[in-house]
Amino acid sequence: MDTKLLDILACPLCKGPLHLSADKSELICKADALAYPVRDGIPVMLEGEARTLNVDERLDK
Repeated sequence: MDTKLLDILACPLCKGPLHLSADKSELICKADALAYPVRDGIPVMLEGEARTLNVDERLDK
């Protein structure tokens, strides 16, 4: 994913920053504990498509 795109994207719910996962398959919002999928290099920024982070992911373990 292009780093310039990542710089301008924000969480659609809280408008907070997003972080790219280590495997580059999700954009993570720590504030809302949601992970938005990245499919074919395109972020899917829909709340219904996001998965909830588990406790370990929320604590960066």
